[in-house]
Amino acid sequence: MYGINERQFRTIFDRAAKMKGIHGANFMALLASRLDAVVYQLGLARTRRQARQLVNHGHILVDGKRVDIPSYTLKAGQVISVREKSQKLDIIAESVELSNHVPDYLTFNADALEGTFVRTPERSELSAEINEQLIVEYYSR
Repeated sequence: MYGINERQFRTIFDRAAKMKGIHGANFMALLASRLDAVVYQLGLARTRRQARQLVNHGHILVDGKRVDIPSYTLKAGQVISVREKSQKLDIIAESVELSNHVPDYLTFNADALEGTFVRTPERSELSAEINEQLIVEYYSR
C-alpha cells in the first residue's frame, strides 16, 4: 500500500518499537508521517506512487528546502509546499482539483499549494483496512 520495500518496512517497524506507546499505532503513525504519504494525503498527487515520483523529481519543498527523499520523516510544524517552477504542472493542478478531504493532522492552502504537518496522526485517523496487530505478530517471531 505504501510502496516501500522490505528493508524500509523493517526499519520503520524497529523505530516504532523504540518509541513510547503502542507498537502498532507507532508503526502506522511513522508510515503516515513519511513525505510521500503526506504529499498524497494533501491531495497534491492522485496516487501514492505519483506522490513518490513528485518527491523524487524534486517538485516538493519542506520548510522551503527541496527534499527528494520520499522516506523523509516529517516532524510536527513542518511546511510542505510545491516548488515555484512546478506549481503549473498539470498533474498537480488536476490532483488538487479532485481532492476534497485533508485529514485533521494536516492543514492545506490550495491557492498557495502549501500544507502543514500539524501533528503526528492518531491511529483512529489512519486507514482502517490495515490490521497492524498482524504486522507486529509477524515481525515479533
